[in-house]
Amino acid sequence: MLKAALDDFGKYVVQQSRSNLSKQDKNVSKNLYNSISYETKVNKNSFELTINMVDYGKFIDKGVKGVNSSAKAPTSPFKYGSGTGKKGGLTSGINGWVRARRFQFKDRKSGKFMSYDSTAFLIRRSIWFTGIKTTNFLTTPFERAFKRLPEDIVEAYGLELDSLMETTIL
Repeated sequence: MLKAALDDFGKYVVQQSRSNLSKQDKNVSKNLYNSISYETKVNKNSFELTINMVDYGKFIDKGVKGVNSSAKAPTSPFKYGSGTGKKGGLTSGINGWVRARRFQFKDRKSGKFMSYDSTAFLIRRSIWFTGIKTTNFLTTPFERAFKRLPEDIVEAYGLELDSLMETTIL
């Protein structure tokens, strides 16, 4: 029963997280969407529930403070310019995003469309200085599921303990 309660928890978090990504229009390549999964391990004296996703999912969920401003993600543990992140991660991600969306700015003087690389540069520069807004696409469903979980776990532990007592006494 404990495994069933943990499986229900994991399924709910994955389903709601994916739904939030779609609703918040954060599902361009479906890479993050498809990477969200869960694993449960129940042993004799312990249990484990792991939520998995690609690395950049944590930045989308918690947001990232910009170099000049933390207004978009004031409580985020992540910040551009801290020197701890992967080099070139923002560049490759934004370049891919611009091409996937076929997004191009227009040049103010000529009125012609800018190249994808020029558009990506302007977007990257803006993100670098102002940051990425917190979405809580994973945090919110996790907290909701956690509030419902204690009754399920207590119930599951009670049933597990009862069956353990029955088999041990007999």
